[in-house]
Order: sequence, then C-alpha cells, then structure tokens
Amino acid sequence: MGGWTVTGVDLRDADRLFDWSRVQAVVAGLGTSGYAAADALLELGAHVVVLDDSDDERHHDKAGLLEVLGATVRLGPGSASELPAGTDLVVVSPGWRPVQSLVAQALATGIPVWGEPELAWRLMHPDRVVPWLAITGTNGKTTTTQMTESILLAAGFKAAAVGNIGRPILEALADEVDHDVLAVELSSFQLHWSRSLSLHSAAVLNVHEDHLEWYAHEADPFAAYAADKARIYERVTHSCVYNVADPRTEHMVEEADVVEGARAIGFTTGIPGMSMLGVVDDQLVDRAFVEQRASSALPLASLSDVHPLAPHNIENALAAAALTRSFGVPAAAVAQGLRDLHLGGHRIETVHSAGGVTWVDDSKATNPHAANSSMRAFDHIVWIAGGQAKGTSFDELVTTHADKLRGAVVLGIDRDVVARALARHAPGVPVVVLDGSDRSVMARAVREAARMARPGDTVLMAPGCASRDIWTGYDVRGDDFAAAARQEPGPASGDPVGPVEE
Repeated sequence: MGGWTVTGVDLRDADRLFDWSRVQAVVAGLGTSGYAAADALLELGAHVVVLDDSDDERHHDKAGLLEVLGATVRLGPGSASELPAGTDLVVVSPGWRPVQSLVAQALATGIPVWGEPELAWRLMHPDRVVPWLAITGTNGKTTTTQMTESILLAAGFKAAAVGNIGRPILEALADEVDHDVLAVELSSFQLHWSRSLSLHSAAVLNVHEDHLEWYAHEADPFAAYAADKARIYERVTHSCVYNVADPRTEHMVEEADVVEGARAIGFTTGIPGMSMLGVVDDQLVDRAFVEQRASSALPLASLSDVHPLAPHNIENALAAAALTRSFGVPAAAVAQGLRDLHLGGHRIETVHSAGGVTWVDDSKATNPHAANSSMRAFDHIVWIAGGQAKGTSFDELVTTHADKLRGAVVLGIDRDVVARALARHAPGVPVVVLDGSDRSVMARAVREAARMARPGDTVLMAPGCASRDIWTGYDVRGDDFAAAARQEPGPASGDPVGPVEE
C-alpha cells in the first residue's frame, strides 16, 4: 500500500482541527455517503484509499474526481476484502456489516470504524457546530424528516434534510449557507457506527422487525437492531421524543444516558398527557412546550394539514412537531410547514381511479410494519405484495387485516413467505402467486388484481418487502405499478374473481 506504516494515531478526540495529515483513512464503499466522506477527508489533508467491490459505471466519474484530489481508488471484485496495512480509520457506507472481512479486520485490531454521520459530527467541532434534530424508526423516517425540515423552513430557519434521506450530512456542512439546524434521518446501520453524537433532540418513531439479515450474526438479531435504534437518544441535550403507542421507544428513553435537563416528550394520536403532543377535536396539540401544560394544550395544526391523512402519518406529523417545538418553532409554523410539504411519490399515492376502484402505490412500504400502516387506511383491499422479505414475518400483518382482503397477488423472490402467511391466517382469501423474475411481472400482478377488484375496493401495492430482487429500487417498482394501473378500465359488473394459482 505505497509504504503505509502503522502510525498508532489516536482518533478518540479527533475533530476538524485535528492533524489529519497523519491519518491513513480507508473509505469502504463509493456510494453517495462514501464519496462525501472521502472528499471531506481529502480536504483536511488525510491520506485516503477508497475501496468498493462494485465496478459499476456510476462509480467511475466519482473515482476519477477523487483520484484527481489525491485519493487511491480501487474498484471491482475483491477490492474491498483486505484491510490495507497502516490503516488508522475506516469509514463505512451504511450497508457494511461488522462481519464483512475488511470491517472485521479493523475491529479485531482496534482500528476505529465510523459511519458518515460520525465523521460529520466530529468535523463540525469545535468551531462549526450546527444542532441536529434527528429521526429514526422502522417506518416513517423519511416523511418525518421532510416534515421537520418543512416546519423549520416555515419558521424562517436555514435548515436542510440530510442523512439517510439521501443527502450526506457532510455535503450540507460544506454548503455556502450557514445552516441554523439540520433535520437528520438516521438508519440503524448509521447509528451502529456512531459513538459521539450528542443531538439537540431525537425521535424514535417505532421499532418493528426489519433488516434482520444485517444482524444475522447476533444471538438476538431484533434486540441488536433495536439497540442500534436506541443509540439516537444517547447524550441528547434537549428532548427525547417517543411514541406512546410503542412502549419500546419510551423504554429506550428511560434507559438512555442523556445530558442533565433533557426531557422525555411523548406523542400520541389520542388525547395527550403532560409533556406530550396529541390530538384533540381534529387538532394537533402541544402539552409539552407550553407553560400551562398542566391544564391546557396549544393547538398547532389541523388534521387536514397532514397529507396524506392516514393514522401513521398523523404520528409522523406529531413527531416532527415535537422535534421542532423543542427547537423553539412557533405554533403557526407547524401548520404552515405541514401544508407546504409535498412528499415524494410511492407513499400511499393514489395513481388511478376507474369503475369505482382506487389504485394506490405504497411501494415505499418495504417491510410488514410499513404495509400495516397503509392497510389501516382502507376498508376493502386487493393486496399486491412480495419481494425481498429480509427475514421478517407476515403472520401478524395478515391476521390483522384478513377481514379486509378481497384478494391478494404475491410476487418476488420471497413470495412464498407471504403466500404461506395468507394460507395460514386468511385461508378464504383468493391468492394468485406469480413466479416472474423480471419487471413484466408487475403488469401481470395488476391484471390479476383488476380481476379480483369490485367497486369500492382499493388495489393496494404495499409489498412489505424490499424491491431489489427484480427492480433497482422501490421507486422503479412503484412506477411500474402506476403505469400498469393506469391501463385498467375498472371492473365490469359481475366479473368473476380470478382463479387461484398454487
């Protein structure tokens, strides 16, 4: 590795003013966050090697730019399997697991492994600190982060939505704009590699089974996943926001080592207690950040300000309101921010209506809990489901909504996982199982769903699974669903329900 030697650099207190010219850093993964990390380290004078087993053409331009800046970049199979000698620091992209060879070598030899949020946190200090309002949870993170940003902007703050939402934190910190505050989405993967964060306020929206394959090396994968979520509350300085309907999140707050004076703030879709936000008479209200909270609540917004208006999205809005109120946002800005927000597609998005049937794209529902959130919003459903199940179970989901199901179409690599749950818990529901492995399978799924649907039904594509078995992302899957749905004229009276395929 070009004469690298073990320097024994102590990075425990490293910040932006540290002598980074002494540091030999490896950036594992040349995705969006990996590029931002490498760029930031190079600017500080570190010696950087970027490794990625993928030789995807999308990496080539980024690799060329980093090489011009002085990095060594190695792409292609086997490039990221061995830790270069003399490495002082490894910065990993979110998908990198502790058991992967390069990471395991670093951990075994005491070399620090950070994610991009940890690096960003350190490089803000000591002289460029921006408060973070951070969000994690199994579902709703992106929407809540967008809501938080929109409310902050409505209040006149210079704010940006960053992190797992798609824009690296380091990139925002390099903006010419001096941000007042950041709305930061953090995944369990990112939190796993974070040890120094001390956030202004943080929220855990919910915790349910997801990404268990990432934690398969742990004795209890779900407990390890939940423990990483709980890291977001450590060292919080102002407010730990939890979901009253999910006691696990409140327990995380109780167990967290926070800065003295930090408060526990609950949110509920019912009437709020003290130090909570909730709903009263179709109003989002605050009984946490008002002086008279013992006897009164401050209206923040109407339910009609929340789009789409669904139970889980009301929870998202309350969490965003709690975070922003903790930062001093006035009540009027909460309502304005929610009204101003225009969410991206594929989140309970109506894409077609015909013959009394509504077609809804919730391709963003990539786990059973997310699918549950959208299924709660409809009374009669023809369900399109399946994909990469990621080790999760569909038993509870099917049991909960069996009475709503007109029929189901299942597809994707783990289609049998969903089909078996339907057979166990909804044996009277017609089920069509499709074995296609290319994108044309969605058009077939839509045709089968159309045959089952009746006026008043919703054909809901809420897969409960990830999409990369067939598609390049949930957005492409959603686009294919929407395109096929728009070709459907709606049911004809008396059409028979289609046959079940075993």
